[in-house]
Amino acid sequence: MPTAPRGRGRRPGGPDTRTEILDAARTEFAERSYAGTTVRAVAARAGVDPALVHHYFGTKRDLFVASLELRLDPAEVVENLEAVPVEQRGTVLVRTFFSVWDDAARRAPFVALIRSATSDPQAARMLRQFIEQVMLPAVRPLVPPGPDVDLRLQLAVSHLIGAALLRNVVGAQPLASAGVDEVTAYLSPTVQGYLTPR
Repeated sequence: MPTAPRGRGRRPGGPDTRTEILDAARTEFAERSYAGTTVRAVAARAGVDPALVHHYFGTKRDLFVASLELRLDPAEVVENLEAVPVEQRGTVLVRTFFSVWDDAARRAPFVALIRSATSDPQAARMLRQFIEQVMLPAVRPLVPPGPDVDLRLQLAVSHLIGAALLRNVVGAQPLASAGVDEVTAYLSPTVQGYLTPR
């Protein structure tokens, strides 16, 4: 019995759909930035219905995090830190950050992105977008209002990423051999200083 011809329109999901959506999202985020990318544009590039993108990934922020292949959502970390007293947030933030970096599976995407960002403009743009549009907004609720909040947040993040780069990417000794407790003890006062308004 002959089958009815298929109508035109977006193709349904298949076994490779999730990967194709992620590939399309990476291209869109790199070309148009996080703010300039829409779920509809990602769906069009992948050749699927926007509802399918939402089905696989939920929100645009969830899609962005997945496109970086992160195994950590900064917003989830911050939710756990909001109950921490303000004067201890620097310590908890540093410890949490480096605990993630000590987990090879969770660290790998960050290492790849940072390595790529030094030589590839698209990767640099993705890293900047992740910091500016995902990481900083997630951490902002931890910082009491005051002058230069955004500058203080970027300085805190730059200390964390810089130390992680030397420790976990470059392997500079003795930092590479230092444990999370030791790194936390040295970095926490500086990071706490950035989180505290003057």
